Amino acid sequence: MTKLTKYIKATLRELKQVHWPTRRQAMNYTILVILISGIVAAYVGAFDFVFSQLISALISIV
Repeated sequence: MTKLTKYIKATLRELKQVHWPTRRQAMNYTILVILISGIVAAYVGAFDFVFSQLISALISIV
């Protein structure tokens, strides 16, 4: 057997052991990831805005 054939057979064996999420679980996890990503983006964006305003104020003073 070639190395490629062994690799493919081993990969297929491993994939049979995977516990796949249900469609509902996958949808819930997807929505959760999108919501958390949006919250983190808003949080980082707010800090960026505040700090850029502070830097602009400091530069205008000097």
